[in-house]
Order: sequence, then structure tokens, then C-alpha cells
Amino acid sequence: MRIALVVERFRPAAGGVENVAWTVAHGLAAAGDEVVVLAREADPAAGVAVERLRVSRAWQPLRVLAFSHAAAQSSLRLRPDVVHSFARTLHQDVYRAGGGSHAHYLERRHGRAGSLLRRLSPRHATLLWIESRIFADSSQLVQCNSEMVRREIRRRYGVSDERLLVIPNPVDLVRFHPGRKAPLEAEGPVWLFVGAGFPRKGLDTAIRALAASGASRAQLWVVGRDEPAPFRALAQRLGVGERVRFLGVRADLEVLYASAAALLLPTRYDAFSNVCLEAAASGIPVVTSGANGAAELIRALEDACGGPCHAVREAAGFVVENPEDVAGFAKALDALASPELRERLGRAARAVAERHSLSAHVAALHDLYRRVRH
Repeated sequence: MRIALVVERFRPAAGGVENVAWTVAHGLAAAGDEVVVLAREADPAAGVAVERLRVSRAWQPLRVLAFSHAAAQSSLRLRPDVVHSFARTLHQDVYRAGGGSHAHYLERRHGRAGSLLRRLSPRHATLLWIESRIFADSSQLVQCNSEMVRREIRRRYGVSDERLLVIPNPVDLVRFHPGRKAPLEAEGPVWLFVGAGFPRKGLDTAIRALAASGASRAQLWVVGRDEPAPFRALAQRLGVGERVRFLGVRADLEVLYASAAALLLPTRYDAFSNVCLEAAASGIPVVTSGANGAAELIRALEDACGGPCHAVREAAGFVVENPEDVAGFAKALDALASPELRERLGRAARAVAERHSLSAHVAALHDLYRRVRH
């Protein structure tokens, strides 16, 4: 098939959406598809055909619309079998709602201020207008990376289930593997926090949970790009300053995953956090919130904690439904102080991840593309 993938930045290090687009492009090409990427920016060593879209660095709302228009013009000229967009653009066959519904994100992230942002911010107003146009176009299929996202879009925009297809993100099972484990310089278990945008990812909750946990020798290692100063100050105030380490952006993430005791991500909103699947593939338990679409891969039907903490469930890790539930996260960490439990859940986590290989993802996309092929 001749497939055009639309993404603003075709650089795997730029972010979660960009990393998935990069992985999918190379997976489709390896499967024999003719892939062209339509992008405003691209890595020089792209490895697949790239058409650079010329979009002026104008006012951001205009830049969003200009990118959508440029992608549409290139698609009309190239005439691929399928146009699959990873960006908020108006004209495509398949739209990947990788960040979920922007309207829902604003509500979850900003609460009442989200309504004000929708009215006063030209950028958010433009994104919401494009989003509403996409979901109103019955000719477009929508790829959701979690059931949570599908529910959000269906409830807010009335999109039929026939148009909403859930295909979770893929994971590199070779790079992220339990065999990458190496000794860490730590006396107790290391809880690993990975993410950019520390407030949204719930780093404050993670630090509070560390302080509230009975595992007094445990450490929290923080990987990601953001300003650490306020979180260092919080850790100092809570008496755990010496137990929280900020590592910045790391190239050896696969080693850190496999060597840590568990991933801790109390995110306040994530359509599907890739780091949860990467940690699971690395064979460690995942502790995350119910506001994360990836929690669907972690949940089980049986309550793991008992007692007063009925919000926490165990399968390949723990899901604490409320991202602000510090006690719930602390309880999960206390349970994971057991090496035997960590080993059992780590094996379950790897088994979950193995169902989400790149080859399985590409096969699911081919099934989706056959529904819209020109």
C-alpha cells in the first residue's frame, strides 16, 4: 500500500506522538508498504521518504491551519492509498487521536479554567475547531490508543463506535527487555518516574507517596525534561530530599527501566502513556492512575489491597483511580516492597507488553487501512 503519514515533527526524540509516528513509519516500510511522511520538520536520517511541508513561523493558530492545508495539498498531489494523520489536520482517511480529545484534556488538566481557555486562547480555540470538524466528518476513521479515549470522544462528540477503533501504541520488545537489567547504586528499591511536564505527570504526588510510604530505604529516580527546582523543594519539605534523584533526559532509559523496582506515574491525564508499556516490556510493575489510558493494560478485576484502599487494583502493577490519592499510591509502593510480588508482577507486565509488538500493531493498521483504501 502507498501510505502517507502526517506528523508535524518527524523526530523520535521530540515527544511521544513523534516517537510513535517514527516507529509506525519504519514498521510499515519493513512490512513492504510504500511510506511517505508529510512533516514540517524531520530528522536528517529519517530512513523513509519525507516530504517537507513549508509552513511559515506565523502566529501559532495560523500555523496550525497552514500545516493542515499544506498536508492536504501534498496528499492530493501524491494520491496515496491512505492518509493517516498523527496531527490535528482536517483532511485524512484515518485520524490518530493520540492525545485524546483536546476538549477533555483541557477539562482534566485545567478544571474550570479549561472553559476560560477555550474562550480566550486562540490556539486552543483553533485546535478545538479542527477537532470538532474531524469528528463531524463521517468519512474519517478515528484511531484511539485506549478505550478511555474512545469513551471521551463518543461521549463528547457523538461519534459512532464504527468509526472509533482502539489500537494501542506499540512497544519495542527488543530494546525494552528484562535482560537489560544492571546494578543500581541504591540501598533500597528504586521507583522510576519518567515523563516530560512534571506537574501533569503527577511528580508532586509521586514525591508525596514516597514520603508517606513505609519503605524508608526506597528512592525515587526522576527522568525527563522539566524544571526540577520546585519538586526538589517539595521533597526537602517532606523530608525525602536525599531520596529523590533528578537524572534529566537519559539515553539509557532501557537500562533504567529493567533495573528499577517499578515505574511510578501518577499522571493527571494521559491518553496512553508510552512509558508504561516500555516499563512493562522491561519486566517491572507499573503503578499509574486511572486517568491514564495505558492503565487498561495494567488493571485486573480483583481488588489487590483490601482494607480501606478499594481504589487500587493489581495485575501487571497497580492502578490508583484518583491521581491525587497519595495514600493509594503509598499503599501500592508498600506492597511492592516485596521482591516476590515485584517479580511476579514483572513477569505479568512483560506478558502484557508482548501482545503489543510493532508487528501486531502494523497488522492492526493494515486491517484499518483496508476499510478506507482509495
